[in-house]
Amino acid sequence: MVATYLKRWVGNRILNRTSRKGGLDLLKMRVFPAQVTLPLRRQGLDPLPALGETRETEPVHRLAHVFGITVWMVTGHAESKAVLADSTNFSNDVRPLVGSDPNKPSEGIGGLGFTDPPDHTRLRKLLTPEFTKRRLARLEPAIEKIVNDQLDLMEAKGPVADIVADFAFNVPFLLIADLLGVEEQDRDRFRALGPARFDLSAGGIGVFGSASESRDFLFEIVRKQRANPGDGLIGSIIRAQGDDLDDVELGGLADGVFLGGYETSASMLALGTLVLLRNPEHFERIRTEPGAVDHIVEELLRYLTVVQVAFPRFARHDQELFGKQVKKGDLVAVSLSGADRDKNVFGDDAEDFYPRRASSAAHLAFGHGMHRCVGAELARMELRAAFLALAHRFPDLALAVPEEQLRFRELSIVYGLETLPVQLHASKTQQAAG
Repeated sequence: MVATYLKRWVGNRILNRTSRKGGLDLLKMRVFPAQVTLPLRRQGLDPLPALGETRETEPVHRLAHVFGITVWMVTGHAESKAVLADSTNFSNDVRPLVGSDPNKPSEGIGGLGFTDPPDHTRLRKLLTPEFTKRRLARLEPAIEKIVNDQLDLMEAKGPVADIVADFAFNVPFLLIADLLGVEEQDRDRFRALGPARFDLSAGGIGVFGSASESRDFLFEIVRKQRANPGDGLIGSIIRAQGDDLDDVELGGLADGVFLGGYETSASMLALGTLVLLRNPEHFERIRTEPGAVDHIVEELLRYLTVVQVAFPRFARHDQELFGKQVKKGDLVAVSLSGADRDKNVFGDDAEDFYPRRASSAAHLAFGHGMHRCVGAELARMELRAAFLALAHRFPDLALAVPEEQLRFRELSIVYGLETLPVQLHASKTQQAAG
């Protein structure tokens, strides 16, 4: 979600100002500067070797100086945790840098990711009760039904299906739409808003357009529910808070739940399926070994770390950061995918997928500190239910194309697959051979 919010605030304000001065106009950019994309590039499922090499030699690294801002990249696990937990020296709030336009309230949607205390504390308290383990337990039947309904549709469509389009995107979408209370007639438009929000491959043109459309849509939803609150999260907050919470703040909360729970879970389901298909033993463990799915999901979260970069932090003052001199206003980007491959924490085989790894739970896939993903437990519930059901429904699940033909998303904050064609059942020839 970093690019989504950064482009919204910094792009719409700072970069438009530079355009008026004859400088760079992000809205017309078709390619982002290569030096800032290192933490977003991968080779298949793995971060580029250069990311690991940088972590080993310089876990806090001056990445670039672009748009008048010095950008630092943090890749070490310990260093990343320190930055993510430090709200004293670093701020997530960019509003003082960019100002605000009272005539365009939709530019104010920032959600929790770009908010500092006390606003962050107040807003997070509205969501936290809905995402406790006790409250989430009520969603287990709904999650299981959504998962099984999608598997039924895949079965009917078979013998070949696309895990991405037919399963991975549908499961979290339907759950988040239900959770927020998005009406049926609005869901087709809602569905299309997720992936483009994270895609930097088309430069500023693509990301600005998708963010603007998403903001407008969310304001429509909030306005509808102001008049007639539904049974979902948006309606529940409106009934509890009334006019104490304005449309900008409520839209921001809804935006954060949508972005945090849709594209991320979809990417985890698709990429996680690919990882498990590489070694059928993992699916067999899920089917036969009680509790195995918990450890497998945790290691998948670490190994894949689909949200590649955390929300950017801005230095509140000049300071030394693990031996580097960071200036006030510098942007510090934490590479979550880099930190989750740190050998100092996860061992010499940190680049490998190993579900029995004792340290898997130390991962930063959900972030860390007060901005840690509020929906982390919901994501775990989805993944466990989905992989359990997939393993039992299709025990002979296999790739339908050679892995080298698969296409991954390029330069996306949330890493993912374009498609994942699978054979749902073993062919008669394979069954005979078995």
